[in-house]
Amino acid sequence: MSYLFKFFLVFILILSSCKQDFFPKDGPGELRFSNDTILFDTIFTTIGSITKTLKVYNDNNNSINISSIFLAENLGTYKINIDGIASNNTENITIPANDSIYIFLEVKINPVSGNNPYLITDSLVFITNGVMQDVNLIAYGQNANFYIPNKNINLVSGLDTISFQYHSISEYTEWNNDLPHVVYGYIFVEENSILNINAGTKIFFHKNSGLIIGNPFDINNSGTLKVNGIFNNEVVFKGDRLDDYYSDLAGQWDKIWLSPGSKENEINYAIIENGTVGIHVDTLGDSYLPTLTLNNTIINNMSDIGIFSQGSNIRGINNVVTNCGRYTLVLNIGGNYNFNHCTFANYWNYSSRTNPSILINNYYEDVNGITQSRNLDNANFINCIISGNNLEEIELQNSKKANFNYNFSNCLLKIHPDSSLNYLNQENSIKIVNNDSIFIDIDKDFQLSNNSPAINKGKNTIDIDDDIDILNQLRNDGFPDIGAYEKIN
Repeated sequence: MSYLFKFFLVFILILSSCKQDFFPKDGPGELRFSNDTILFDTIFTTIGSITKTLKVYNDNNNSINISSIFLAENLGTYKINIDGIASNNTENITIPANDSIYIFLEVKINPVSGNNPYLITDSLVFITNGVMQDVNLIAYGQNANFYIPNKNINLVSGLDTISFQYHSISEYTEWNNDLPHVVYGYIFVEENSILNINAGTKIFFHKNSGLIIGNPFDINNSGTLKVNGIFNNEVVFKGDRLDDYYSDLAGQWDKIWLSPGSKENEINYAIIENGTVGIHVDTLGDSYLPTLTLNNTIINNMSDIGIFSQGSNIRGINNVVTNCGRYTLVLNIGGNYNFNHCTFANYWNYSSRTNPSILINNYYEDVNGITQSRNLDNANFINCIISGNNLEEIELQNSKKANFNYNFSNCLLKIHPDSSLNYLNQENSIKIVNNDSIFIDIDKDFQLSNNSPAINKGKNTIDIDDDIDILNQLRNDGFPDIGAYEKIN
C-alpha cells in the first residue's frame, strides 16, 4: 500500500468521525418559530413585564448560521436575550441540525400623554442565508397613578428598631376611573381621613402591597374607606401583573385591612381577587353601627382567607366569596354579623385544603397561651349558601365562657350526615352532602344551575335591600332563591 493511499484512507476516517457541521452556500435558510407573534398584555408605564419565550427551530439536517438577529425599530421598549446573550442586535448564531435555541423577551414602556391604552409594536428580524424572517412583537401600554412610600415610622422591638415605610393619605381623597391606580407597598388612610373610590376605578397592587384603613400601629387612629361601585361598573382590586399567566394566580398582593379604629367603612359593587386575604376587618366595632357594610361584592381566589373578621360588626348582602386557600369566611373572637343572600363556596383546587369554608368562634389565645373569650352577639345567616368540596364546610368553636349566638335561616349548608351540626340552629335550612349541581361552574360561575336545590327555597324578607340580586335582578316572585344570584328563567 502506497504512502499516498494510506494518507487518503486516514483522512477519510477522520472526516467520517467528525460531526458534519457545515453551512452550504446555497443551503436551507428557513427557520421555524414557536409563535409568529409575541403579545404582552397591558403593561403599566415604567413597570417591566414578565419574561416571554420564543423558541427558534432548525428542522434541517444541516446546521444553520443565522447571520443577524435584530429589532426592526429598536425603540428601547423591548429587551431580548438570545441563547444567553443579552443584546438587541446579535450576529452569527448557530443552530445545529434538528436543534433549537431560546430567545427571552421583556418589555418596559415609557409614559406618554393621554389616558387611554396604547399600542407599541416592533418585530424581531432573522437573516439566514440571505433569507429574512420576522416575529411580531406587540405590547399594550397604559399610564397610571402610582403610589410609593412617602412616610416612615420607626418600630421598636426589643433592642432593634425597624423602619416601616408607607404611603400616607391624611385628608379626604378621591380616586376616580380616569387612570388605573398602582400601589407599591402599603397605603395608610390616616386619622379622620376618608378614601373615596368611585365607580369603575381599578386598583392594582404590586407584590407585598396592600390598603390599610387607619394606622395599625395606633388603635385610636380612625380612617374610613368608601367604595362606590355600581352594577356593571364595579371597583376592581387585583395584582398589577396583567399577563395571562397571572389572571388566576392567587397571592399576588396582600389585603385590604380595616385596622383597629377604622369606622363606617362601605364597599359596594367591588371585585377583589388574586390576593392573600380579601378583606381583614380588625376592629372591635360598634354594637349598633357596622364597621363594614359590604354589598354586591365578589371576593375570589385568595391564597388564604376571603373575609377575616376579628370581633367586629359586619352587615353583608349579595356577596360572593369563593375559592380560597383556607377559608372563605372567618368570624373570629366574637362580634356581631348579619349576612343575607350571600354565597360562600370553596372549591379551591390549587393545593390540599383541610379547613372548612367558614369558621365561627368566640375566643382567642393571648401571647401567654391563655384563652380569652369575647361574646358572639350574633352571627345570622339568612338565605345563604355555604358549600365546597370538603365533606363539611362549617366549623363552630364555642369557648362556653362567652355568648355564642348564631343562626342559619333558609340556608343551603354542606354538612356531613354524621356531624353534630345536624342538631344545631338551622331554621328551614337545607343540608346537602353532594353539591355538584348547585352552580353552573364551580371554577368561575356561581350562578345557580337549572336544577339547583337553592331555587325558590329562600326566606321572603321585607328588607328593601334584599329585593335585587347581585346582577340587579328583581326577587319579586315571593319565593327568592338562596344565595347571591336569583335564577331567572
